[in-house]
Amino acid sequence: MIAKGTPREFWQAVMRGAQMAARDYQVSVTFDAPADESTADGQAELLQAALARNPAALCIAALDSAALIPLLKKAQAAKIPVIGFDSGVDSPIAVTTAATDNTAAAALAAYKMAALIGGSGKVGLILRDDTSRTAVDRRDGFLRAMKRFHPRVEILPPQYGGADVLKSADAAKAMILANPDISGIVAGDEASAAGVVKAVQDLDLAGKLVVIGYDSGKVQVDAIRSGLMAGAVTPDPVRIGYLAVEAAVRVLKGRHVSRTIDTGFHWYDQANIDDPSIEAILFQ
Repeated sequence: MIAKGTPREFWQAVMRGAQMAARDYQVSVTFDAPADESTADGQAELLQAALARNPAALCIAALDSAALIPLLKKAQAAKIPVIGFDSGVDSPIAVTTAATDNTAAAALAAYKMAALIGGSGKVGLILRDDTSRTAVDRRDGFLRAMKRFHPRVEILPPQYGGADVLKSADAAKAMILANPDISGIVAGDEASAAGVVKAVQDLDLAGKLVVIGYDSGKVQVDAIRSGLMAGAVTPDPVRIGYLAVEAAVRVLKGRHVSRTIDTGFHWYDQANIDDPSIEAILFQ
């Protein structure tokens, strides 16, 4: 299994799910990822090394959904089944992909933001990148939902922080200062959300700007509890890891798997953050 990065709590939760499945299905799973989520080249090197070990199956969450295709063709030629997880890859080489329906999750974020700002106003988007399937689907799904269902909401040009908290904070600050009438910001992943939280705190705008995030992590959980963030849409990272390994096992046994495996998502805010069903999927 090759993920996008190791530092974030999200990927640690995905790894826990993969390890649970490994125990349940009695298989050996190697989990690896580049140290920095902005290094697509580093992920390609890990993939190259993984293929050299001739694994029975390969699970991949691509940082750049097109750049890895040449290596994945090598896996295909070697008859190594490829399973996408989280964002997967833009290629039919992947037998299946275990991931959140990020387009639907983005539509939920759009609905929540529109409701919280009264159906009109300026809204910004801070995202990790414009190359990974997850970020692209969250961006485009949000834009489409807003345009179709909430046409009085103006969306500012999306900005990208490269999964770096400080870069995301700088992008959010620049957006806020250039648009003093901004009503809210949606942050498309854990690091982006932590950056937006920092920007709002640094600019002393707590309570004056609606902030919605994705994923969880301690910064977001604390910010939602304090009221600095309105809420967030979170996938179930443990389930993503578990179902990716389960799919690999099914493929190796010659069993049918669907082209996509929907791993689900949930909205959480101050009202439900302590519900057992939500607590169980929040990673800190």
